[in-house]
Amino acid sequence: MKKVLLITYYWPPAGGPGVQRWLKFVKYLPDFGIEPIVYCPENPNYPITDASLLADVSSNLTVLKTPINEPYKWAQLFSKSKTSNLSKGLISNQKKQSILEKSLLFIRGNFFIPDARVSWVRPSVSFLSDYITEHQIDTIVTTGPPHSLHLIGLKLKQKHAIKWVADFRDPWTQIGYHKKLKLSYFAQKKHKKLETTVLQTADEIVVTSFKTKTIFSELTTRPITVLTNGFDFEITNDSTLDSKFTLSHIGSLLEGRNPYILWTVLSDLIKDSDEFASVFQLNFIGSVSAEVMDAVRIYGLENYINNIGYVPHNEALDYQKKTQLLLLIEENSKETEYIIPGKLFEYMASKRPIIAIGPQASDIEKILNQTRSGSYFRYDEAAALRTLLLEHFDAYKTQQLNVDSKGLEGYSRKSLTQQLAQKLLD
Repeated sequence: MKKVLLITYYWPPAGGPGVQRWLKFVKYLPDFGIEPIVYCPENPNYPITDASLLADVSSNLTVLKTPINEPYKWAQLFSKSKTSNLSKGLISNQKKQSILEKSLLFIRGNFFIPDARVSWVRPSVSFLSDYITEHQIDTIVTTGPPHSLHLIGLKLKQKHAIKWVADFRDPWTQIGYHKKLKLSYFAQKKHKKLETTVLQTADEIVVTSFKTKTIFSELTTRPITVLTNGFDFEITNDSTLDSKFTLSHIGSLLEGRNPYILWTVLSDLIKDSDEFASVFQLNFIGSVSAEVMDAVRIYGLENYINNIGYVPHNEALDYQKKTQLLLLIEENSKETEYIIPGKLFEYMASKRPIIAIGPQASDIEKILNQTRSGSYFRYDEAAALRTLLLEHFDAYKTQQLNVDSKGLEGYSRKSLTQQLAQKLLD
């Protein structure tokens, strides 16, 4: 079997969506003639952990680890909550930021380029360089964020005759929170230079969305492949649904994902219909920013909220399979047009109707339309959103609320891994 070295920061027991993409690729790569070897930190500071994901790690898998110096651990001496939020991407509105939070953002953005894990680059290159030589590794993969891991790939590529595949789960300088980091002119220039160098040096680039491919194509002539995220469970229609008319959001709901259009529509429906109000429930499963919770209170929705918080991945799947409707929110900005949330594909495989709200142009809308898995709304389409919710409510009352989706098999983790394996074996 061909050996491929994966360099990743997130690995079980890390929780959240960042770990699942390569956890699943590694799970299925041996089926296609590839032996993966994983390199990850020995002592990482994961903002979320989920021990249930360890079940997908084969006992035969070689996992290499070295220590990492985590600045977030030191920052926690000043404020554990602010540091935890920052590591999760939960950045407060600038007007509400404390002096401490502004200072942490400035330090993070200007002294740790491209990110807070950059100190791990040098020791990793030293360790892996010896390993590559000793074990005759000819193909490596780096996955980011954190994008500092691509610098490990860059330096290894400069030292060894290897094939390097750079996987971008999110964009680099175009990601939504990048402009919130209070970057100086010189820091921004350095980010751009590093991004361009990585994109022009990697042998293959893999991205998770078509729009990311478009923007990267302006920076490099290297081949770029779109491999979306996916789902890794059997598609069934036999789940017992909630008795209430539940609308569930799975995952983090950051400040920028605060859909006032939805809060307005829900508030009006509750005021207009006692029948709707008596059975409606909005589930939050995951981290929710204070700004979102403030908004739902202002719109009189507090009594209809079931704020569950983060749960292990297998429990999150149970929630999304039994809910009446699934909610997907993306920030209304140009940067988020490049994002396809990983949960979209698990949403689709759960076979519950999806209501998505996002920016003007998004790959999310394209995928929902292609698979007939749900409906996409922009932030100025309140009337259409209200109409659809009422249609879904009428179907719920007659136990006819379902979705007739198609073409989901192409988004299974095993199918996607087969496509990846072809790239790695070329």
